[in-house]
Amino acid sequence: MAWSTREIAELAGTSLRAVRHYHEVGLLEEPERRANGYKQYGVAHLVRVLRIKRLTDLGFSLSQIAAMGDTDDHPEEALRTLDAELATTIDRLQRVRVELSLILSRSAPTDLPTDFAPAAANASLSDSDRSFVVVLSRLLGPQGMQAYADLLNDLPPDPVQAEFDEITEDADEATRDDLAARLAAHTREVFKRHPAVATLHEDARGGQRFVADTVNKAALDLYSPAQLDVMRRSFKLMEEQRAAGEE
Repeated sequence: MAWSTREIAELAGTSLRAVRHYHEVGLLEEPERRANGYKQYGVAHLVRVLRIKRLTDLGFSLSQIAAMGDTDDHPEEALRTLDAELATTIDRLQRVRVELSLILSRSAPTDLPTDFAPAAANASLSDSDRSFVVVLSRLLGPQGMQAYADLLNDLPPDPVQAEFDEITEDADEATRDDLAARLAAHTREVFKRHPAVATLHEDARGGQRFVADTVNKAALDLYSPAQLDVMRRSFKLMEEQRAAGEE
């Protein structure tokens, strides 16, 4: 009694195409043929096809199955390796599910770390400022991230944000100086409430120089020349006040 290719495929619960492919890649020996040229499969072929199917269902590739050979019906080393790989994959997927749950429950953006996103959302940042926070999230270490998240969660209303966002390139010197002075006052108030912000770079990735260079590049990309000019004036004013010993 012998089976045709279609019959052995049906018995094994696979397809004609799969059986033929096993022949092509050398996983399944070619059976003898009848006088009419049709293949004659026996029990040994069925057992081999079932084994291949079982191993592929478990997650082995055909090349891995080929490396096992056709005589080892219990490839313990390969099975243990696969089990370890699956355990790692399951752990990763469980972490992903936890993160997805947090993102969904907090309506958090996907471009920020999950623990950091709510703080950024609560701060009602402008698009440019929010993008700037995204850049910072890739630079700061755990300590710096926590300090910055604390700041965003307790950020006082910014009295100059709207004016800063809308300043045009034709703004005169007086307008720029006035805006810079008020921005400096607001920034100093923020720093008083959150002194840890002054040391954000201490555990930053790449060190202080890398953080400074990246922040400068991001600012040039995100803010207009007029906004950058106001920020420079503001920083200069803060430095002058600090040098003068002003609180």
